[in-house]
Amino acid sequence: NKSHFICCSQFFAEKERLLRANDRSYNLSFHYAKNAIKTSKYNVFTFLPLNLFEQFTRLANAYFLFLLVLQLIPQISSVPWFTTAVPLLAVLAITAVKDANDDINRHKCDKQVNNRLVNVLVDGHLKKEKWMNVQVGDIVKLESNHFVTADLLLLSSSEPLNLVYVETAELDGETNLKVKQALTVTGEMGDNIEALSTFRGEVRCEPPNNRLDKFKGNLTINGQTYGLDNDKVLLRGCTLRNTEWCFGLVIFGGPDTKLMQNSGKSTFKRTSVDHLMNVLVLCIFGILATLCAIMTIGHSLWEDKEGSVFTVFLPRVPDVDVPLSSFYSFWSYVIVLNTLVPISLYVSVEMIRLGNSFYIDWDRKMYYPKNDTPAQARTTTLNEELGQIKYIFSDKTGTLTQNIMTFNKCSINGKNYGRNMCFMLLSLQKTQRVDFSWNQLADPNFIFHDYSLLETVKEGNPEARAFFRLLALCHTVMPEEKKEGELNYQAQSPDEGALVTAARNFGFVFRSRTPETITIMEMGRKVTCELLAVLDFNNVRKRMSVIVRSPEGKMTLYCKGADTIIYERLHPSCKKLMDVTTGHLNEYAGDGLRTLVLAYKDLEESYMDGWRQRHHEASTAMEGQEEMLNELYEEIEKDMTLLGATAVEDKLQDGVPQTIEQLAKADIKIWVLTGDKQETAENIGYSCNMLREEMKDVFIVAANTAFALEKDLELELLRTACMCQTVICCRVTPLQKAQVVQLVKKYKQAVTLAIGDGANDVSMIKAAHIGVGISGQEGMQAVLSSDFSFAQFRYLQRLLLVHGRWSYLRMCKFLRYFFYKNFTYTLVHFWYAFFCGFSAQTVYDDWFITLYNTVYTATPVLALGLFDQDVNDRWSFQYPQLYSPGQLNMYFSKKAFVRCMMHSCYSSLILFFIPWAAMHDTVRDDGKDIADYQSFALLAQTCLLVLVSAQVCLDTYYWTALNQLFVWGSLAVYFAVTFTMYSNGMFFIFTSVFPLIGAARNSLSQPNMWLTIFLTSLLCVLPVLTINHHVFKTDIQINLKNANTRRSGYAFSHSQGYGVLVTSKRFLRLKSRSALFTKTDTALVENQPQYYRTITEEPEKSQG
Repeated sequence: NKSHFICCSQFFAEKERLLRANDRSYNLSFHYAKNAIKTSKYNVFTFLPLNLFEQFTRLANAYFLFLLVLQLIPQISSVPWFTTAVPLLAVLAITAVKDANDDINRHKCDKQVNNRLVNVLVDGHLKKEKWMNVQVGDIVKLESNHFVTADLLLLSSSEPLNLVYVETAELDGETNLKVKQALTVTGEMGDNIEALSTFRGEVRCEPPNNRLDKFKGNLTINGQTYGLDNDKVLLRGCTLRNTEWCFGLVIFGGPDTKLMQNSGKSTFKRTSVDHLMNVLVLCIFGILATLCAIMTIGHSLWEDKEGSVFTVFLPRVPDVDVPLSSFYSFWSYVIVLNTLVPISLYVSVEMIRLGNSFYIDWDRKMYYPKNDTPAQARTTTLNEELGQIKYIFSDKTGTLTQNIMTFNKCSINGKNYGRNMCFMLLSLQKTQRVDFSWNQLADPNFIFHDYSLLETVKEGNPEARAFFRLLALCHTVMPEEKKEGELNYQAQSPDEGALVTAARNFGFVFRSRTPETITIMEMGRKVTCELLAVLDFNNVRKRMSVIVRSPEGKMTLYCKGADTIIYERLHPSCKKLMDVTTGHLNEYAGDGLRTLVLAYKDLEESYMDGWRQRHHEASTAMEGQEEMLNELYEEIEKDMTLLGATAVEDKLQDGVPQTIEQLAKADIKIWVLTGDKQETAENIGYSCNMLREEMKDVFIVAANTAFALEKDLELELLRTACMCQTVICCRVTPLQKAQVVQLVKKYKQAVTLAIGDGANDVSMIKAAHIGVGISGQEGMQAVLSSDFSFAQFRYLQRLLLVHGRWSYLRMCKFLRYFFYKNFTYTLVHFWYAFFCGFSAQTVYDDWFITLYNTVYTATPVLALGLFDQDVNDRWSFQYPQLYSPGQLNMYFSKKAFVRCMMHSCYSSLILFFIPWAAMHDTVRDDGKDIADYQSFALLAQTCLLVLVSAQVCLDTYYWTALNQLFVWGSLAVYFAVTFTMYSNGMFFIFTSVFPLIGAARNSLSQPNMWLTIFLTSLLCVLPVLTINHHVFKTDIQINLKNANTRRSGYAFSHSQGYGVLVTSKRFLRLKSRSALFTKTDTALVENQPQYYRTITEEPEKSQG
């Protein structure tokens, strides 16, 4: 059977992994990957062929290679081979150097990682081995602050209960420490080398995959089988922290590790300009083929009608008749007109995008000093699309809000506690903060204004005490008490931290936990409850519960969750209380608060015995574990008794309403996609200025209407939503967020942007054209998946209205000018063909053809694409309506391309016929003839260069020293090179290469030549000044509307998995995290540019 498995594994994907500890010969038979990694693409021998192959897979490069081959055929080559070879080699060399540098860095990183040392258990002894030599089935020893060598099954550790603490920043961006725990059966081996050496456990597990949060497998020891999950596995990329040592069994090595499995290529996003460029390049190929066909027909007709006249002094080539000569002519004109397809276009585009990306990175006005977080352009290929955004999809919590929670109000047994803000302002002298000095363990930063709640608790009200007892017990918070009485809570979500802190101040202090117990202080009395089970939170359940046994032996289930979920599971006797509590919940939602409902249920001993047995069986099942657990949770979480509700405030980030108002003026549609309840979603819209009182209809999509995203209804959903000014989708899952984005992308053909701060926003960020991550309270997953990132939502307006608009404007100007200069240059050859017998003779000097795109016109157009701006950033904020042309593709489109071609045709006609007419039968001042091919070529190319320089000057709105240097410097270089190449010295040294001796000094010394250059340029420029540069006046009205109604509301915020953590002998140790500042008033002056609005921020204060 084993040989059959080996044979199959070589030809088919691995179905499951089987390995044995300390048995290399057995494990080698399966040919598992070793632990060496290779992220580099080339080596010394393969670099040149592979890199060239990759580059020639690009259409433009392959096309120019084909041209170069044509130019090497004497029968059809009308232009020297170096006119194509030099630009092509320059482009290939620049790209190759960049690729080589990147790959050298990858080689260095690979070498550094593969040569790291680790202790491996070999033949009963620990031996230092390089990482690259570690194999599947080896047992390795890790020490504190060491990187995890491979994907390991944790066997034992130096910490109590076989715990280890790891940092997973390289995997998911989280700096919080995560906890892993070994099986008790392997943990007993400790650091006993003899026991570890004789360990022969067999692991059967899933094949290599990229799922970081899941692992399924079994460990068999002496016939006993134990289930394995993700909490018993250390992944490569983690770092061991606060743990002296641990031993692990290698399960996956090198390319099979989850880190490497996740390092595949991300989906490559292309801008709408990219797609349009690809279409236009194909159109240019068609135009080129058409022009060449016209030239071929013309050549055939000319040879037939006129060619025989010239055979006396220009004999035909033997065996070349008219049809064959016409065939040669076609390919000759393909070579002559090849500059219609610009070889340097793509390289120039990437350079401009890179430069504009640096502007975002360097922008100090998008730097957030509180967290030392600058804005970052994580991709360099999407800049101009920032200026075309039509739809923004935003998360709410942590994106629009600070995600810093404070306990504000509560409802207990039908009574409302916590003063109304308006009432507080009217009677400030009566609403001073509650004094908690009687409680030595109270958090000094906790603020509450309703004394009646404290009095109710002190009076011994059973419902009030049960309320805060639930808050102190039902959570996954981990306490840290470095000094007696100095408690610090490490909460997985800000909601939980706020609720546990509230219970702490009202006398129910959560002190410590073990895997089996929770210890609290109830009004000064120490109480230790036995923790029987944690019914964990997930996005489907939207609730969590704990089952505890009090010191008196009473068993109780405490549950907290979203109101709609809890209400469905209450006992019918709670109907009246539920109605009262619902009224309070609606009030809290109107005040912009985040709500939870609390309930409990007393349990019988006889029932719990059977339930716990079934729970244990479900927890250890290999198949269908989640389904079995969910059934058990549903069974026990019913007929509960309602206690009340909590209301937690999450303040808006500074500048959010003003930012949304600015973006709305720019005609950008903002959709909020949130998992919160409808009241929450609707009222946060009011506080953000998304919804205003004058709006009559508010369209909100809730999760219970998620069937609207099905195929048969999605178009109706989209049609209805697009009729609205504001759309808010509430109760949506992460997948549904991505579906909404995809729906708009698919049918609206508009550029979309998604912005979020948490792991639940990753799918939405990846689905949108542009993803923006906010580095906030929920880790770095969103940032790691994003294209752009910054620390505050308010920076989005600068990213779009300034950087985005400028990038789009620059790219469009660059493309229009680039196509114009190349078309104008090339079409002169077309007109000249009618005067040279369609012989594929070129108008310009060979060296001018070689240097035109790579030297003479390269830098001015780059300066245009990097530095130009129509208005400065102040006016971009003052008049956000200036953003709308990008949404409509007004600056570069197929129509703009056609206009560019028409402009080029006109210019090329002037550039050819004016110099031709001016030189026809013209003589010099001394009476000698000047009308020769060499002088005409020099005049035509000089007129061309002066014209394109004048055109770039007209296109430039914003002049810098570099613009001036590049424009005048290019002209100076042209004349210097021209006079050098046409000099006597170059002719005598390289006679065949520089044949135009004296043409420059003879021609350009004549006044009529300069008059012709001036006249030609003037005739080309005048229509541009007349048509394109008239003044457009835009009537812009700024109407800042004040939203007087502040509303909001929230639902449950939590992540799955922490319930398992606290019940399986694992402790959560998190790095101390500095609390963020509280929101203060912002000095936002109405009717002034947002750019100048100063946001004052108070020094940081620790939050309760």
